[in-house]
This record gives sequence, C-alpha cells and structure tokens, in this order.
Amino acid sequence: MSKYKEIKGFKVQTLASDTAASVAATGSWASGGNLNTRRFGPAGGGLASSQTAAIAFGGDQMPTEPRMVGNTEIYNGSSWTEVNDLNSDRGQLGGAGTTTAALAFGGEGEPPSFTTQAITEKWDGSSWTEVNDLNTARKAFGSFGTQTAALAAGGNPGNTTNTESWNGTSWTEVNNLNTGSSKKGTGTQTLGLVFGGGPPSPSAVKAEEWDGTSWTEVTDLSTGRMNAAGFGTYRDAIVAGGTDPSPGVTDKTESWDGTSWTELNDLATARNNMSPAGTSTAGLVAGGNAPPGSPSYGLNVTEEWTTTATPTTLQKINLGQVYYNSGSNAFKVTEQPVPGATWASGTALNTARKQGMGAGTNDAALIGGGTSSPESGKTETWNGSAWTEVNDLNNARSYMAGAGTSTASLAFGGGPGSAPNLDTYTETWDGSSWTEVNNLNGAKRELGGSGTNTAAIAFGGESGASPGKNTNSTETWNGSSWTEVNNLNTGRAQVTGQGPSTDILCCGGYYPNYSDKVEKWDGTSWTETTEINTARAGAASSGTDSTSLLIFGGDTPPVTGKTESWNGTTWTEIADLATAASQGNGVGVQTTSKAMMAGRASPGLSTDVEELTAGLANKTITVS
Repeated sequence: MSKYKEIKGFKVQTLASDTAASVAATGSWASGGNLNTRRFGPAGGGLASSQTAAIAFGGDQMPTEPRMVGNTEIYNGSSWTEVNDLNSDRGQLGGAGTTTAALAFGGEGEPPSFTTQAITEKWDGSSWTEVNDLNTARKAFGSFGTQTAALAAGGNPGNTTNTESWNGTSWTEVNNLNTGSSKKGTGTQTLGLVFGGGPPSPSAVKAEEWDGTSWTEVTDLSTGRMNAAGFGTYRDAIVAGGTDPSPGVTDKTESWDGTSWTELNDLATARNNMSPAGTSTAGLVAGGNAPPGSPSYGLNVTEEWTTTATPTTLQKINLGQVYYNSGSNAFKVTEQPVPGATWASGTALNTARKQGMGAGTNDAALIGGGTSSPESGKTETWNGSAWTEVNDLNNARSYMAGAGTSTASLAFGGGPGSAPNLDTYTETWDGSSWTEVNNLNGAKRELGGSGTNTAAIAFGGESGASPGKNTNSTETWNGSSWTEVNNLNTGRAQVTGQGPSTDILCCGGYYPNYSDKVEKWDGTSWTETTEINTARAGAASSGTDSTSLLIFGGDTPPVTGKTESWNGTTWTEIADLATAASQGNGVGVQTTSKAMMAGRASPGLSTDVEELTAGLANKTITVS
C-alpha cells in the first residue's frame, strides 16, 4: 500500500544552521575587550594579525592633551595589554605585520601644525626601532602587508596617488593609484585592495585592486565612505564604518568577493578611523572616532566580527527552498521579504530628465521623453548593466505615461511645456523605433498608466486650459484604439499605479491638495480602498497587480523619499530612497521585490538612478 507522504509529500532537507548567500552573510559583530587608551586613527597589523592576536599603535586622543600618542597595545582575544610606545607620537598612520613583528609608517604630528610624517618604525615584540623613512610623507592612506613586505598607497595631503613598496629595509616608489585620496586597504604586498576616500566625495565609493605591479579599478562600494576599516584578503574582504558623505559617521559593513560588494550586519557603534585586524571570518576593529555630538571623539570600543559558517559548512540560500533547521527546531522557507528591501545607487542615465515614461524591469528597462530642458523625445534602454540611447519619440513631450516592456511598450498623453499644452499622442515601441498609433480620446497630462502595449489603461491626470483642472477620465487600450470606460471616483493629477489593465491601483495625486487616496480598478469600475500612509503627488510605482505594489518618492510637500509596500490589505513603510525625489520614472512593473527610480524633477533635474532589491531571507513556517 502506498504511503500518503509518497503520494502527496516531498522531502525536506535537515540542516544544522540556516542557509546563507555567502560565508560573510552569516557574520555579525560582538563586543570585545576595550582598549586601555581611547583614540582614533591608530594603526594595526591588519591581515597579518588575527582576532586573537592583534596590535594597535599610535592615534589621536582628542580632546585630551597631548593629542597624538605612541601607545601600543596587544590583544589576546579578550583584553588589551599596554606595551612599549612608538618613538614618535602620531595619528592616522599606516601599519602592517603581527604582534611580534609589526611596521608603523607615516601619520600626522601634534597640532597646530599637524605635520605629515614619513617616519617608519619596526616592532620586534618588545620595542620600536626607527628605520628608513617613506619617500612621501602622508597620513590617512591604505596600508597592509608584513614587517618585511608592506605597501603604502594614496593619502593626504594632496589626495596623492603615490604608492610605495617596503622590502624590509627601504621604500621604493611603484605604480600609482588611478584615483588619489584618503584611502584604506587590506591584503598583501603583491595582492591588495584599497577602498573609499575623500575629499572630494566622488572618490568615496572607489575601490582598486593591486596585483603586485599595478592598480585596477573594480566595482564601487555600496556605501561611499572615507577612513573606514578593512580586513581580509584582496578578494575576500570586510569593510566597516567610516565617514559617509551623508549623513556622517556610518556603521555600515560590507563584504567584497572579488566581483561585488554586499551589505552585511552593521557595527554596533558607528565610527571611523579604527584599527583593524584579522580575516573575513574572524576579524576586529578597535578605537575610532565617535559620531558628531558625542562627549569624546576618541573611543576605546572593540568589536569582533565572526561568521557562523565556513567555506566547507556553508549551505547556499535558494529562493523557495523549504528546510528543517535542527539547531532551532523549526521548519523554514526562503523568500524575498519586501519590508527588508533596500535602495542603492544605480548606473546614471545618459540624459537628465523628469516626467517621462518608464517601462520594463530592473534588468530590462525603457525610459522615454520627459523634461530635459526643454522637453525631449530621447529614449534610452537598460540591459542590466548599461543605458544605451536609441531612437527618439516622434513627439517630444513630458508628463506622460507608459506601459509594457523594454521591447514592446506604449507612451501616451503628456504635452510640450506647461499647461495648457496637452496631447493625445500615443506611440508604440517595437524594440528599435517608435510608431504613432491612434490617439487618446481626451488630451491629458500628469496621468497614470499601466499594462502592456496591447492592453493598457490611462487614468486621471490634468486636462483643460489651465493647471489644476484635474480629470477622473479612464481609458483602456486594446492594441489598436482607446475606449472611454468608467471614471475614477476622485479626479486628480500626478497619480501613479502599476499592474495589468484589469487589476491595478491608482495612488496619491493632487486634487487640488496632496492626496492619500487609493482606488482599485477591477476591469470595470473603480473602488476606494485603504489610503497610503503619506499623501503625495508625482510618486513612482512598481508592482504586479492590486494586491502587490510599491510606491516611492513624490511631493508631500516637501519632496520625500518614503517608500510604501502594499500586500493587498495594508500599506507598510519600508526603506526610503537615498535621495528624496519626485516626478521620476518608475520601472519594475513585473515585481515588488525589485524597482527602479530613474531621473527626477526635484530636488533637481537629474540622471540619478536608484534600484531597490529585496534580498533572500529565511522565514520560520508557523501553523495557526
């Protein structure tokens, strides 16, 4: 006789721990023993040291006088012990080596001159001895290696690109960095990584790899920063803390796998200018500079980074996977939780614009028209890695709506300039060019639109001879012509919504005040449903249907970055856009786990692109 589980059941894998995207993704920070001397800008042994055998030396103990110290401390995995000081007190210096064979070089001296140093000292496990100086005095630079094979790269003053190599006796100038600034780094003399920098801020996201001969630019950091801490190898590194140009000192942590950066669990204490040590599976940061407004700049805090998985024990995470965690005695499923989604900077558009049409997804998008001083017909396609200019719209205009995919889309409505310039134009995109087709029945701008190039819907907007004359008009497109159907309950302009032409939401708008109204279209009529949390106009959206939608940005006023997620019942606020934006082009109509905001009207006409992604997460299955 067949067993029920053989007919209806399926095998569930038993695992000792949760699945994860990488070994680094299983890591977290925990408190370690405090330094004896509070300070920021100390140096350490980096990769050559470990979480249980680290060294920290020098630093700035502002506001305590004297500012610069030569204090040296050794960490045994639980506490720091003071040993003999450096011969020259200094902060923001470079370091390499171990607790028994370390190297200290560069830095800055006491105020008010803060003289940049070239001094090099070596540590034999009991005392420091001066040896040959750097060729270029510097502070706040990338440093790593051993006592006999170290590297110094970048730094200040002058945002230098100079790189020097140490052979145990003297420093030799080698090939320069591509971008000079206040760098930090990790690795060895022949395989290294530097990251971040500034000022100026454009260098804050930059990262470069060293192959023993030359530097190569690699993928930018997710969070731009200067004076961060890094440990690990050049293709397996952890970067933590630093000064983010906005909003300031950061707690952000990310890992580098040789190809891309991934955000991880944050530090408990946001800070910059720390002393690092260890590997990507077991490292630490000590000391640092507290956030502005703290009673003391110098910190003595140590945090230890530890992963629960190793390369041999890691179980890879997979969307939809069901498994039993024997450690926590729970059944779990892997999903993409929208509330955990985050926004990150994407590749910039070729043409700054606002109020254009958007279609497609994060991986294959189309942006057309919009205001780009003046109205434009310019069109760009996105293939997941680059924007490419393609054939223009036949009718340059802004404040229009769009529907469809990157290869089969529809652009309708809008107008050149401000009201009363209104258009009925409709154009289809076939992947290479735009073709004019039958117009809307009523001219309108600032309207909402969704669907496909053969089944679309146009709703709301502004009509008439003057701004503020809002319409509740709704029209549907069958692939050849528009048909007027039942109107919105409340006419309003600058609305947004996504989904198929038979099942969407119309959100927000202006009528004549900023609106939180939401209406649901079922293919026949509109019904009012739960309002969004933040009334707004000129927002963008992404979604699958009336049960799954994201709305982001808009004017409240002022301009907002707020993002809300709809699950068919309630609106939930999730991560904000990095830059508050209105009247941008929203794409990602296939999903709520991915979205894109491309261009914007406020706070300024822009080429900026932000992408939202919901990462994989494991959820306990509960039975009620």
